[in-house]
Amino acid sequence: MTQPRMYDLIEAKRSVRHLYTESLIRRGDITTEEAEAVSKDYLSQLERVFIETREGYKPAEHAESVAGLELPASQSSDAGVMVGWKTAVTASQIERIGRAHVRPPEGFAVHPKLEKLLEKREQMSREGGIDWGYGEILAFGTLLQEGVPVRVSGQDSRRGTFVQRHAVYHDRNTGAEWTPLLYLSSDQARLHIFDSPLSEYSVVGFEYGYSVERPDALVLWEAQFGDFVNGAQTIIDEFISSAEQKWGQSSSVVLLLPHGFEGQGPDHSSARVERFLQLCAEENMIAAMPSTPASYFHLLRRQGYNRPRKPLVVFTPKSMLRLRAAQSSVEDFTTGTFEPVIGDPSVDPANVDRVLMCAGKVYYDLVAERDRSGDTSTAIVRFEQLYPLVPESIKEALAPFDGAELVWVQEEPHNQGAWSRMSLSLPQVVGSTVSVVSRSASASPASGLASRHAAEQTDLVRRAFAR
Repeated sequence: MTQPRMYDLIEAKRSVRHLYTESLIRRGDITTEEAEAVSKDYLSQLERVFIETREGYKPAEHAESVAGLELPASQSSDAGVMVGWKTAVTASQIERIGRAHVRPPEGFAVHPKLEKLLEKREQMSREGGIDWGYGEILAFGTLLQEGVPVRVSGQDSRRGTFVQRHAVYHDRNTGAEWTPLLYLSSDQARLHIFDSPLSEYSVVGFEYGYSVERPDALVLWEAQFGDFVNGAQTIIDEFISSAEQKWGQSSSVVLLLPHGFEGQGPDHSSARVERFLQLCAEENMIAAMPSTPASYFHLLRRQGYNRPRKPLVVFTPKSMLRLRAAQSSVEDFTTGTFEPVIGDPSVDPANVDRVLMCAGKVYYDLVAERDRSGDTSTAIVRFEQLYPLVPESIKEALAPFDGAELVWVQEEPHNQGAWSRMSLSLPQVVGSTVSVVSRSASASPASGLASRHAAEQTDLVRRAFAR
């Protein structure tokens, strides 16, 4: 069956609208004259918006493409780029957020299991050991203190699918709600956070439209598992990835997509990194897989302020949410900024003959194996941003290991994940060949058996170090 042509769809919509109008007139809800007036007004608004969009659109300047690699265009301090902001914050901003978590409303009965979490967050604000969930809360809270509104929706966003966020608390006796981030200061911006329906298509579409109309706000949608974003694929293809190029319509909507291979099966492992990277071109959006709470914090704050506005896709962790090795110090939030690539200062470059490049959770698996085996000749470099690649950052991270073998390591099957894009882009940057260690090519994103997953993961990590 062939797809209906565009004018067939338009005519069908007109027919439905005509029948509805006739029904309203017959019922006496409106007159014929009123119906005609509404129709004329609607058409005039469409024409006005069309003209404004066409006349006001100026295509963004992009760097020339080299063999599929988009190099970042330079940014100046013109009207389209915000200047004077930074992603690092003061210790007092962090401490204020911590204090807000131990000051519930008078008489508010916090669940005993969550009282310790609140105390822990206040302690982390002063002493560090900040986990992923609280690092995200700090990003939201510091933006709110600076006047940037934050809006979050998703299928379990107030608590977090993996019980990591806890942005909203409920009185265990009355059910009353308390959101600590609403009580930071008298002049702060507003936080809106919702548990939305299991309808990715409709909710992502709404949040995209909201982000278009609220350029001052950080707007985020979170999938329960990254795999479920395929329910919104039409919105991603038609709007998020291409609206700027088609219509000059800018958005800074953020998609949070839990991604990671932990043996949870083919429908709870992959956010389909390969699909998003296939859509990436002309600097249309940003794709990132941060590996620490501080990296995620700086990424979100950059997104809140960065101009020109671009959609951001974040492949967020699951098991890494509470991984002790992935925690960050307070200083990681009060200094520095988002780093697209993180090098490896822990090894002696003179001994290194192999560099493993990776993104996300597998980094910690590789580090654990290196420590276990006592390997001193392998460096591990993290890619925090998968698109657009930043050649200068890549070269800087690899410079100490000149001449070493370069290997891309990923948990995903060979035909999935970032490799298909990296295999084209990385050689152009580093000037040499890059090999890959991955799972075998597969139609399914992951194994459905936990035992088979564990065996695959062990084999993958060991192959990364095999000489």
